[in-house]
Order: sequence, then structure tokens, then C-alpha cells
Amino acid sequence: MATTNDSFMAWAATSQGALLERKELKLRAWDEDCVEMDITHCGICGSDEHTIKESWGGTMYPCVVGHEIVGKVTKVGKNVTHLKVGDLAGVGGQSGSCHECDNCKEGIETLCTNNPTYTYNSKWANGDMAYGGYADKWRGDRRFAFKIPDSMPGEVAATFFCAGVTTYAPLKRANVNEKSVVGVMGIGGLGHYGILWAKAMGAKVVGMSHSDRKREVALELGCDEYLVTSDADQMAKYQHKFTHILCTGTSPDFQWATYLALIRPSGHFINVSAPDWDFPGMSPMTLLFNQVSIEGSLIGSPDEIRDMLEFADKHNVRPWIQKYPMKDVNKALEDFRAGKPRFRFVLEN
Repeated sequence: MATTNDSFMAWAATSQGALLERKELKLRAWDEDCVEMDITHCGICGSDEHTIKESWGGTMYPCVVGHEIVGKVTKVGKNVTHLKVGDLAGVGGQSGSCHECDNCKEGIETLCTNNPTYTYNSKWANGDMAYGGYADKWRGDRRFAFKIPDSMPGEVAATFFCAGVTTYAPLKRANVNEKSVVGVMGIGGLGHYGILWAKAMGAKVVGMSHSDRKREVALELGCDEYLVTSDADQMAKYQHKFTHILCTGTSPDFQWATYLALIRPSGHFINVSAPDWDFPGMSPMTLLFNQVSIEGSLIGSPDEIRDMLEFADKHNVRPWIQKYPMKDVNKALEDFRAGKPRFRFVLEN
């Protein structure tokens, strides 16, 4: 189907949990801070599924999800200096911010207090709807579009823009290095990235999961050891062994005392998991007697995304991906829900 210069074709969610439908929609209004691109690839993220199903709250239908976007730049505004027509560029979970609040001025645009624009299920400052990457075009703010290293193919680059930076940024902030011992809870889409980053940063890495089922793949990803968290004897051997635990997923029976006891004094428990259930309460004494920091992290700032891409290029960090044609998006989502990704799905136009 032919589109106008200000419209695009997308696979849109039109109601809660329904199959995505192919629809023509309007791009945001053009201004001289805009970048436009023809989408080549878009990763599938758990956030997409939560939004389609409304398990995180209200979804503004029709909604085009997808915030691991890569495409060829086709048009740039007069204020764009870091990208040119023909470049391969990427966009992540955030597409805009106010640039004026204290957080934005300090380079923490992810926590913009005035008008953060997320890549989908959100609105631009001008009131236009923000649409994601299950589509053929994207148009948005230059400050949240990033040049991809020449050595990195589009299908490889895509999942860096959410899963990649979500795990890279907090590990970098927490100074993971060759002296660190990092436990990664959950060997899935986020967890596999956590393992890859921690190894590339020089750390000893321990994969952590409820059963022995993922031991082989965890070791193949680069883990030095593997801990079955449901085994009390194994857990006892890891008391005060970790400098960092990166929680990318756990189950509703999670208890703080069990996991904080695994961390060395002044260590870090970093949560990047966003389940649709609440973590349990905690006794203040648990925190005091373990002397650890509990941290959360949301995606990554523009500076952190640029730093991540440079680091990944330098250290040859590459995610494990499986590709689907964009037209088969509903099949890809079906397989995603069935737990089939090893470890990220990427849609390809």
C-alpha cells in the first residue's frame, strides 16, 4: 500500500491482547530537530507484550510497539549534525525529553521530570502520538537517534537499544571490572546480555536460575559458574561471594534476605526486572546487617547508549538473536509468549 510523505504502515495493536493489524498511521509533525528513517529491523521486547496486553496500565490504541529500532536515515532536519542520509541509526525506549529539568541537564534524560516521550504508547510535546518500530518508518528527535558503528549489522544492533543498554548502564555505573564477581539472576533476554557485558568488563560471572535447566547455555554464554537458587546447599556456598547481583528476572517467591546474604559488604543488588507483581517487604535489619546498596535502573541515557555502542564495538559483544520477517510479527509474538527466544527476537523488513 502506498503512503504519503507523512504517513507510514505499521503492525498496530488495536485492542487488549488482539492480533496486530496492518494499518496506515500518521508520523509526528516534522521539525528541524527530526530524523526520519526507513526501518530495517526492530527487536521484540517484553515491554511490547506488556503494552499490548495492558498489564502495565492503560494502552492508547491503536498502539505501535517496538523500541529496539534500526533503520536507514532518509531525511534529517537542519539541526541534525551527527547523522546523514544513508547512515544506519538506532532508537531505543525513549524518544524525547524536556532538556530543561535538572535530570536532563545532568545527562539523566531517562528520568526527565517534565515531559519524557517514550517511543510508543506516549505523546510528543506537540501532542502527536509516538509510534514504535513494528513499522516501515520512524520519525523523531535527533537527540534520541544514534549512529550505529559501521562494523555492526542492523539485525545485531537492534536489541542493544533496550535490552542492551538496560543491562549495560547499571553495570557500568556500579564499576564492574576485573575484580568483580557478578551474579546474573535470570538467563533470558536481559540476563544473557548481563552475562555478555559482565564478562567483557572482566568480571567473574555466575549464572543464577531456579533449576539446572539453563546451566549448559549459561556456560556457553560465558559464565564461569552456575548457581541453582532453589538448592539450599549451593546457596550456602555463595554467602558473601558476590560484589554485584544483576536481577533480570525472578519469581513471586523472591525474598530479600535470601539474596542480600550472597553479597559482600558494600556490594550492589541491581534490579532491572519489571514484573507485574510487587517485590516483598524487607526488615530494616536485613539491609543494615548486609551493608549493601539496592539499585534500580531504567533503560539508559543518550550518553550511556553512545558509550555502550562504542564498548560493544570495541569488545565484539554480540547478542544471540533469531530473525522473523516483519510480516510474520504475530507468529513471532506467539513464539515469544511460548518462551522460545534464545535470546532475542528481531523483526526484519
